[in-house]
Amino acid sequence: MAKVIEGLYYAESHEYVRVEGEYGYIGITDYAQDQLGNVVYVDMPEVDDEVTAGEEFGAVESVKAASDLFSPVSGTVVEVNEALEDEPELINKDAFENWIIKVQLSDKSELDNLMDAQAYEAICK
Repeated sequence: MAKVIEGLYYAESHEYVRVEGEYGYIGITDYAQDQLGNVVYVDMPEVDDEVTAGEEFGAVESVKAASDLFSPVSGTVVEVNEALEDEPELINKDAFENWIIKVQLSDKSELDNLMDAQAYEAICK
């Protein structure tokens, strides 16, 4: 069973968001990295780019497949995880520790549309 962390918000497309104040750290879930296999490249937006809930913001490529990334929330990108440019495999080591982008949330009510850990675990079964 893939690791699921309580207190995060989850999208059906297997991204998570960890909220800290007005910011959200977005990455892919442990289940997603497990399905993808060895991650070899992460395509990320630029700082100051806008992301929109439910819309594509990048992609993760593995030896097996490429998978688009969909933002669980809307906001402005304030930071990208530059470590992933040199070491995309960090996502395989710990998908929750190695977030992809940090956004300033523009509408916290969008979090209500996402799943909690229990609901997300149910769709991964």
